[in-house]
Amino acid sequence: MKADLKKVDCIIEVHDARIPFSGRNPLFHENLGIKPHLLVLNKMDLADLTEKERILRHLRYQDAKNVVFTDCVKDENIREMVPLITELIQASNRYQRSEALDYCIMVIGVPNVGKSSLINSLRRCHLKKGKASRVGGEPGITRAVLSSIQVSERPPMFLFDTPGVLSPQIATVETGMKLALCGTILDHLVGEDIMADYLLYTLNKKQKFSYVERYDLEEPCDDIENVLKKIAIKLNKTHKVKAFTGVGDINMIVPNYTAAAYDFIRTFRKGDLGKVMLD
Repeated sequence: MKADLKKVDCIIEVHDARIPFSGRNPLFHENLGIKPHLLVLNKMDLADLTEKERILRHLRYQDAKNVVFTDCVKDENIREMVPLITELIQASNRYQRSEALDYCIMVIGVPNVGKSSLINSLRRCHLKKGKASRVGGEPGITRAVLSSIQVSERPPMFLFDTPGVLSPQIATVETGMKLALCGTILDHLVGEDIMADYLLYTLNKKQKFSYVERYDLEEPCDDIENVLKKIAIKLNKTHKVKAFTGVGDINMIVPNYTAAAYDFIRTFRKGDLGKVMLD
């Protein structure tokens, strides 16, 4: 990414709107900070936008002056990006690219926040064309910095898609858990049961008890093992294990806690997660 900087007029940093303050990679700002910068908070459909003004104030305090909320599935707020990028570039010193007629943008961010989806959305809106970058529901789809992808004709604008890059050291355990719950880290690397435990703690702390009704619990509970057991029973998520006894081996049917934890996490990723993850 640093090697390609001399070819770039502007940097678009994409982040998850559900956790606008958590997990942004400080190395981006240290190494790429000399270029005009636009922060895109994607997945706005999953975020708590009642806090939008507070989010913008906090980000301005962090020196993120140009911020756009987007939903790349519905192409929401995508059309306003090209005029904004054009304005940022024209107000900057383009150095080696001052004579170039086209605009070249680098798209950066942590894994699985929608960088490739943003590029495809821009192409749909401005070129009426389909996918140029692979997208997926888990981190690690984009493996290398791609060659430039055209997203606009007037002005001629090209984007570099890049792999997601996490900070080499996540500041706190809580930040790491928020990143994991939003899908920027593969679930099994953290542990679905640990993630479910943190999610349950956060839901109870914010008094969001929709899980009680969804899983037919009697009341809110802070014991993750008890909650996962009841989820597994309700959803019939069980598996066989072999037990060794003094009279021989027997097969037992037991709750599948990992499968139950995965359902618990997935449910809130698609729903109320954005309302409880905001810092």
